[in-house]
Amino acid sequence: MRLLHTSDWHLGRSFHRVNLLGAQSVFIDHLVDTVREHRVDAVLVAGDVYDRAVPPLPAVELFDRALHRLADLGVPTVMISGNHDSARRLGVGAGLIGRAGIHLRTDPEGCADPVVLADEHGDVAVYGLPYLEPALVKDTVGAAKAGHEAVLGAAMDRVRADLAGRPAGTRSVVLAHAFVTGGQASDSERDIAVGGVEAVPASVFAGVDYAALGHLHGCQTINERVRYSGSPLAYSFSEAAHRKSTWLVDLGPAGEITAERIDTPVPRPLARLRGRLDDLLDDPAHTAHEHSWIEAVLTDPIRPDDPMARLTARFPHTLSLAFDPEGREDDGGATYAQRLRGRTDQEIAEDFVAHVRGGAPDDAERAVLHDAFEDVRAAAGAEGQEARR
Repeated sequence: MRLLHTSDWHLGRSFHRVNLLGAQSVFIDHLVDTVREHRVDAVLVAGDVYDRAVPPLPAVELFDRALHRLADLGVPTVMISGNHDSARRLGVGAGLIGRAGIHLRTDPEGCADPVVLADEHGDVAVYGLPYLEPALVKDTVGAAKAGHEAVLGAAMDRVRADLAGRPAGTRSVVLAHAFVTGGQASDSERDIAVGGVEAVPASVFAGVDYAALGHLHGCQTINERVRYSGSPLAYSFSEAAHRKSTWLVDLGPAGEITAERIDTPVPRPLARLRGRLDDLLDDPAHTAHEHSWIEAVLTDPIRPDDPMARLTARFPHTLSLAFDPEGREDDGGATYAQRLRGRTDQEIAEDFVAHVRGGAPDDAERAVLHDAFEDVRAAAGAEGQEARR
């Protein structure tokens, strides 16, 4: 059986204020074409269909069109809710939609109720485990405690129990939305949270032939049978080096797995540039990035004039600009009071200007600061004399 594994569509999301709905629509076109051209038997969507619980209307309309187009292909689709989705909203009408071959799995109580597909080699039980928020689903899945590993483990115990009662030779697939130990995160995932007890071991999926994961936005292989498809589009500059794709998975008659990556359309490449402004503007090595979305970090010791306007003259799609002046001194962990001790008001003000702007004030600016302090002192002196009268 041939499966197309995708996830993390995040319909309705923007990229640094750039509307991505057009690019997401192109991805849906690509998805439908891939299903048709590669003779896919089932589509697996492992959560985060939408970017937020109450998505904008254009995103809902795109999702509606996607469902109709997948249903028209006559290819079953199994879809779970992720941590960005509202499970209740996404699951509305699931019973009716299921009659069209689109199987929405958003209720934790149904995690051991598979969609049973079949090919010439027998049945394939496809279990959809929606994102499981430990505090909310602990009792539902029968977990001993409220933790990600505990609730996902309890849900998988129910899956294995159901599978054990099916005919011998029944193959199995699980969709889940979780952070699995060994996965590489990026900046655009909502923390569930990475790096702590929220991480679950890949062994939790033992006993099934393939685990189609969602949540992490980079396409990656945890092991032969446990994979992330990643998001079809980049949603942060931390994904600049990602190769966005879906997994085309062939499930053999005895549960053998072969997998191939199918690249998804790239609306515009990403580039992260770092250096002095003049160097970024003059270096011919950056010519390839002139039509990319740009994140630029300027290292000039003194903040240059009109940096964004100058950058966009060469890189018109610059979306993010930050400053990290080279040579900035380390304060050694001293407290604010320690750094001020023994310094004049003028010196403190000059230090503030240097910190905010990334360069010390010049002589003219020092004169302005000096005159300002003199005016304040004069005004304070006049008020004191008036008070003593």
